[in-house]
This record gives sequence, C-alpha cells and structure tokens, in this order.
Amino acid sequence: MPRVTATHLAGDRFEVAVRGHRLVVDQPAPGGDDAGPTPVELFVAGLTACVAALAGRYLARHALASEGLQVVAEYVATERPSRVAQVRLVVTAPPGLSAARRRGLVAIASHCTVHNSLTVPPEIEVTLAGDA
Repeated sequence: MPRVTATHLAGDRFEVAVRGHRLVVDQPAPGGDDAGPTPVELFVAGLTACVAALAGRYLARHALASEGLQVVAEYVATERPSRVAQVRLVVTAPPGLSAARRRGLVAIASHCTVHNSLTVPPEIEVTLAGDA
C-alpha cells in the first residue's frame, strides 16, 4: 500500500515524504514560518496537478500538442466546519483544439483520481500508534 509520512520539524513545519520525495509544509506567519505550502494548499494542488496530468495524457493519446496546457485552481475554505468548500479549476488548452477535442479534454480532466475520490469520498480512519 502506498505511504505518505509527515514528520514534525519545528513549530508548524512538517516534512512530508512521498516515495523518496521530500516536501515541507508550514503555516503562514505569524503562526508558522511560511517555509512551504499549507496542507490545504497541497490538497488543492493535488487536485490541480491530477487534472493537469490527465489532460496532458489525453492530449498525448490523441497526438495533440500540449504546449500552453495549464490548469489554475481557485478555492474557498470555510472555518465551521473547517473544510475546502469550493474549488474552481480552469484548464487552458493548447490553441487550435477542435470543439470535440475541447469537450473530450474537459470530460477526461473531470474524472481524475483525486476528483473521483472527492466525489465518492474514501473511508478515512485516524488512530494513535500502538492502539489496537
């Protein structure tokens, strides 16, 4: 089973390990040192990157140029309950795509793994190490 590990460094800063890659997450000042994105920003970044990757694969599969492909996300977070309440993703497609290919790109990009996981949420269990 794939594993992601977050290890406390200092203050609000954690190192996140993913398959040998290391990322730093932190909170903005004054609570943190702003040494990296917040966990919520990484959450939205994961969705954005997943949509972009799937869009890129769609273009490659159809032998279409990917220059200029970009996905921008804007999101709204709420405090009560604390959650990301809305995400708007805008895909900038390479120029010259036909209307049919543009529709196909949106259809495929709308069903990346992260998006599907949000649409049908996974079961999540939080336990303390050593507890049975």
